[in-house]
Amino acid sequence: MRLLGYLSLMRARRRHSGTKAEVDRLGSIPPPPDPLCRAQPLPWQSIKSNTDDPEAQERVETILKSESYRLAMEDPGFFDRDDVRGPRLEIDYLKPELLLRQHGIEGTIVVFGSTRICEPNAARRNLEARRDAEQGQPDASSLSRLRAAHRIFEKARFYDIARDFGREVGRSNRANPQRSIVIMTGAGPGIMEAANRGAFDAGAPSVGLNISLPHEQFPNPYVSPDLCFRVHYFAIRKLHFLLRAKALVVFPGGFGTLDELFETLTLVQTRKIKPIPIVLVGEEFWRRAVDIDFLIEEGVVDPEDRNLFWYAESGRQIWDDILNWHKEAGTPLYPPLSGNDPGV
Repeated sequence: MRLLGYLSLMRARRRHSGTKAEVDRLGSIPPPPDPLCRAQPLPWQSIKSNTDDPEAQERVETILKSESYRLAMEDPGFFDRDDVRGPRLEIDYLKPELLLRQHGIEGTIVVFGSTRICEPNAARRNLEARRDAEQGQPDASSLSRLRAAHRIFEKARFYDIARDFGREVGRSNRANPQRSIVIMTGAGPGIMEAANRGAFDAGAPSVGLNISLPHEQFPNPYVSPDLCFRVHYFAIRKLHFLLRAKALVVFPGGFGTLDELFETLTLVQTRKIKPIPIVLVGEEFWRRAVDIDFLIEEGVVDPEDRNLFWYAESGRQIWDDILNWHKEAGTPLYPPLSGNDPGV
């Protein structure tokens, strides 16, 4: 300790060119204390001795184990209370937000679609297995299951389209390192897997926003590990889907897909968010699933709202359309580059 004081004094003298009195005063300043340890522990750093009260230590141990004494951040039971929903919502939002910022994710291309539309080989195996299982059962429910398996097999081409699209976005991401615009999905199987897989094929990052459900939902294996999040609230998940969205690409799907599509259409229709490209992949499916022309004829949707989206049929077409939309809107996704770079 004396040596440290002496060295501090020497350094002060080298820095200071004042009078002898000023230098002597510097020598009387004590060295900074250790930031963590004390030479003499404070009274509360030890449990009361049993010498004065034989039950003191046992009582303190009981206190230390009580739920009330547990730190709030280390108390799951406390966080599960209805009264703490506000902080839970904040934390649920904040973790993905901070990590997305940390990784420099500026924009996302959000992809939705059915979890049931798998890659063609898997769809073929599922169809064959269903045929074997339904053999000799000509009842209506058996035929319905077989027909559904056949329809999924026919739609397996959309898995390849979503994968191709993911590659297009991934290649543009790699070609434009000055701005990170990545695929974002719900991290699940089917179409979401295909889009993440395409980015993975291109060696580009992609984001997955999984949701906690009563039954475990595993993330697909192609989401970037440090960009795969699990959130508790659907509302927070929806917020993150659109917070950085530069486009929404929607493949054939069910309730979840329709939910996200119509919510985004409503937000753009009401200008609650700035318009973004909304692309429906597979015109034949979407014209039957959602009859916009009928809604317009019935007067419940304005004709101009028909222009909030359009149809596409291939990965390259989807990406070209999105790039052209942003160029026309004066919000190009990437700065102009020379050559035939896919991001231009």
